[in-house]
Amino acid sequence: MCEKGGERVTGPDVAELVARARAGEPLAVGRLLSLVEAGGARGRQVASALADDGGRAHVVGLTGPPGVGKSTTTSALVAALRARGSRVGVLAVDPSSPFSGGALLGDRVRMAEHAEDPGVFIRSMATRGQLGGLAGATPQALRVLDAAGCDVVLIETVGVGQSEVDVVALADTTVVLLAPGMGDGVQAAKAGVLEVADVFVVNKADRDGATQAVRELRHMIGLGERGEWRVPVLRTVASRGEGVAELVAALDAHRQWSDGSGERERRRVARAEAEIEAVVVTRLRARIRDAHGAAGLPDLAKRVVAGELDPYAAADELQPGLAEPG
Repeated sequence: MCEKGGERVTGPDVAELVARARAGEPLAVGRLLSLVEAGGARGRQVASALADDGGRAHVVGLTGPPGVGKSTTTSALVAALRARGSRVGVLAVDPSSPFSGGALLGDRVRMAEHAEDPGVFIRSMATRGQLGGLAGATPQALRVLDAAGCDVVLIETVGVGQSEVDVVALADTTVVLLAPGMGDGVQAAKAGVLEVADVFVVNKADRDGATQAVRELRHMIGLGERGEWRVPVLRTVASRGEGVAELVAALDAHRQWSDGSGERERRRVARAEAEIEAVVVTRLRARIRDAHGAAGLPDLAKRVVAGELDPYAAADELQPGLAEPG
């Protein structure tokens, strides 16, 4: 069941929507997601109403360079999880449209086979310029899907390279996908993407070079210190469903380990810290704009360009109360 993006949020109050979402009503879930994406007073009401929800769903992030088959792998995972009776939420974080600011919805088109399944909720979220490949409202969206009874929530990111490691801040388990012929594995490691993985997947493993890619990954894992968890390297051909059962088993194993080791709790505390910080930064940015009007910041910028001020001095003028101690 795919909630249609862009729906105008009207009608029931937040408390009623939350009650209906907890009962599994898809329209209520979709409206709550629209509210948290829009932010504002009603978005804050949703956050308050869901404060005691969360922590039950297993949040799995899928990341990796463009073209490795993240959407196909996500769709295959949904099918495998549904086959065992799990309720699944999917947050497909799309690049924002340069014209409307909305999500491009490409991922939902590719996962259309699950659109009528009442045990699946798929939502595309626009990044709206957010760095790191994730929409700013994603943490609250996770709470909505958790409250709606999802056992697993899959977050598929846009594939933006190094900054995509931000998925780690939201996921209980991070899956990094690569494909044969996508470039040197060592270079990928230098880009900072590989070191965030809890599970590596070499997708499109029926292509030439798959064995070499697996060997390189295992070699790099052996060079690093990753603690008690032994990071697996799996092969899949997601378009045919091959290797997906092994991937599901690896996700289950990582959740069991992270629950027992306290790693899952540590990650969720770090997630909350980052979310609080993001709220503070957003408020501060709005306060700066409101306090100084349309002319304040551009005028200071012109003075910096003219050499009259350095950026730190300009920042002191903009927000004197936040000036660094001398």
